[in-house]
Amino acid sequence: MADGNRFAFTAEIEAETLPIWDKVKRHITPMEWQAHAPMIAEINRLKRAKNAVILAHNYMTTDIFHGVGDFVGDSLALAREAARCDAKIIVQAGVHFMAETSKVLCPEKTVLIPDPLAGCSLASSITGADVRLIKQRFPGLPVVTYVNTTADVKAETDICCTSANAVQVVEEIARQWGVSRVILIPDEFLARNVARQTSIGIIAWQGRCEVHERFTAQDIRDIRDAYPGAEVLAHPECPTEVLEASDFAGSTAAMNDYVLTRKPKQVVLITECSMADNVAADAVDTEFVRPCNLCPHMKRISLENIYQALVHDQFEVTVEPAIAERARLAVQRMIDLPPPLVAARYDLVRARHHVDVELI
Repeated sequence: MADGNRFAFTAEIEAETLPIWDKVKRHITPMEWQAHAPMIAEINRLKRAKNAVILAHNYMTTDIFHGVGDFVGDSLALAREAARCDAKIIVQAGVHFMAETSKVLCPEKTVLIPDPLAGCSLASSITGADVRLIKQRFPGLPVVTYVNTTADVKAETDICCTSANAVQVVEEIARQWGVSRVILIPDEFLARNVARQTSIGIIAWQGRCEVHERFTAQDIRDIRDAYPGAEVLAHPECPTEVLEASDFAGSTAAMNDYVLTRKPKQVVLITECSMADNVAADAVDTEFVRPCNLCPHMKRISLENIYQALVHDQFEVTVEPAIAERARLAVQRMIDLPPPLVAARYDLVRARHHVDVELI
């Protein structure tokens, strides 16, 4: 079948994709849908034929997130789901470090990334060599690494964390090692915000997410002036003054839980643009105000290059076995923490401590 016919919006395609359209029609125009639906249907057919799954991060556009994502969520949740599934091929609808994490946890599976240039400013801010120098400078202290890092960085560290459980991981590793200080890398703002929640001393790196660092406290004040009834939820990769001006701070998973559980009438998510659209598809009674900072790396992923990755098995992600084995240990240590610890949600706005970090 010629591609022109394969990607025509026929009555059959319309019927096949109707359940998806019903979910996303508030966020995609009918004209856009007629272009997206045939590609979505073909990608979903290819997945079944090739025993493949697509991991769609919370920052993917709605057509990907709700149209072709088999597992959706934050980076570690996606990798954990991939490790449990029986698929032969994983397509990472996210950025490169996420694909590496999937490969680390699923070494026997083929992991594809639709665009190998989909990077991350935070992950690229630090290398494994940097971590080795940090350990030489601070011998005897455990190193906690955010999952938003490359495999070679994870391989040099003791345990990983997410933005959802960073406080708990820091406190647990300090208890296990019998120390009062912990190295938490590479996100400076996450480290500063964790320091507000624990009495453990934090040594931090100067890495930043180019999406979250652009938000300011003035942005929050402007939003409150324009939308006085809106509840403001901020990601802990934002500057501390942004969190202090917000009503709640937490990971993308925590934001999603907050909206679906509390059902606010009006909400603002201070994070990457597409997150609001993806949550809004399920939170039909909540109005979303959308301040927009796009992640240019996430937006490199499209339906078209997901399709090409599946058709051609292209852009496979590999990790050198010795690095993968050590990185897997750091991730597994986090996964092996008691479930209540891993599942914890926290509100960074209600700080218990007001201490600074030691910045490397």
